[in-house]
Amino acid sequence: MNDLFATDAAQQAQPLAARLRPTSLDEYVGQQHLVGDGKPFRQALERGQLHSMILWGPPGTGKTTLALILAQAVDAAFITLSAVLSGVKDIRAAVEQAQVRLGQGRRTVLFVDEVHRFNKAQQDAFLPHVEEGTITFIGATTENPSFELNNALLSRARVYRLRSLTSDDLRGLLARALAEPSLKGMQLDDEARELLLNYADGDARRLLNMLEVAADLADGETPVIDAELMREVLRDAVRRFDKGGDLFYDQISALHKSVRGSDPDAALYWFARMLDGGCDPLYIARRVVRMASEEVANADPRALTLCLQAWDVQERLGSPEGELAIAQAIAYLAVAPKSNAVYKAYNQARALVRDHPTDEVPLHLRNAPTQLMKDEGFGAEYHYAHDFPDAFVAGENYFPASLSGTRLYEPVNRGLEIKVSEKLARLRGLNAESDWQRYGEEP
Repeated sequence: MNDLFATDAAQQAQPLAARLRPTSLDEYVGQQHLVGDGKPFRQALERGQLHSMILWGPPGTGKTTLALILAQAVDAAFITLSAVLSGVKDIRAAVEQAQVRLGQGRRTVLFVDEVHRFNKAQQDAFLPHVEEGTITFIGATTENPSFELNNALLSRARVYRLRSLTSDDLRGLLARALAEPSLKGMQLDDEARELLLNYADGDARRLLNMLEVAADLADGETPVIDAELMREVLRDAVRRFDKGGDLFYDQISALHKSVRGSDPDAALYWFARMLDGGCDPLYIARRVVRMASEEVANADPRALTLCLQAWDVQERLGSPEGELAIAQAIAYLAVAPKSNAVYKAYNQARALVRDHPTDEVPLHLRNAPTQLMKDEGFGAEYHYAHDFPDAFVAGENYFPASLSGTRLYEPVNRGLEIKVSEKLARLRGLNAESDWQRYGEEP
């Protein structure tokens, strides 16, 4: 069981973030949409009620601290497990402890950090004990619970979204930290303060950890943390960018949507953000090639070539030189005419193949390399398009018989697809006017 309060000696041995851990909602920093007056957690504690929940949010937003405060406020025992280190055996041991306490009239909060790392069997192990009220379950995760947690567990626990701390939240926390006994007298100049706040990126733990490192390096009777020292401390630091996690996909989504929305400024911003966070430029290059086909396609076919060349430049030159080519491709995609006609047509074709019975290839479309195949009618009455005006055979059907006349590709009225649309309309008109349409007829 974790104790909210430790002895003075033990506290001084703890990291600054642990020493400043709040012990009540009034001391808690941020998340006013949950802990403010009249908000869910404030109301729950005023009523002395606590239910199972999932705390979902970025690192350093106070998930563990909030769970501790909630447990202490309702006088519940607090057991914590790490999904990285614990298994079903540990869950059972925690439940057994909770059952003993319940018999003594005391509730137990079972807190599981990084709960998304538990597999299905481990998550299922909680279910009967949550339903029976043996434990109040609180899980913490940085990943989207909709994707990472079982529906059965989600149905028994309410999800609360925690947000990154605001600049004002962090400034208040920084003021509290500088008043802490071990840092008393420490000076932090304005430029160093802004560098630290920007680095923290909404994460209280990052803020306090780097402040503590800088404080350890400051010299003099009246130590000062100046901008030069802060830059040295933060020299190799990167912003939060958890590859494979929510933040990773959120920023990729923002880049893609900025390109789709024809905003080169925002697209380049998100590209720079991802690089700043340590994202592999080659990964971005691959995604940019995808965007060329999904968002631009035949409205400007040059876009795909340019994006492939940018990928090639990145592979040949590496960073940072190759990243400029990717930036060029991103800007080009953003201002290019947009069409998702191919993307839609391809998805419709896949759905058609999936949902429609498997049809034989019409005889006139089959190759006939042998006499036997010719005798069976393979290739009979096929019309070689190059022998006709405009290399087009009006009335010819290239679909299976049951799908003749199906339309999938509908070009948009933008970019080169204006011309494509005009040509398709003319060819489809010729088909409609043909005297010998063979839609679905076998020779």
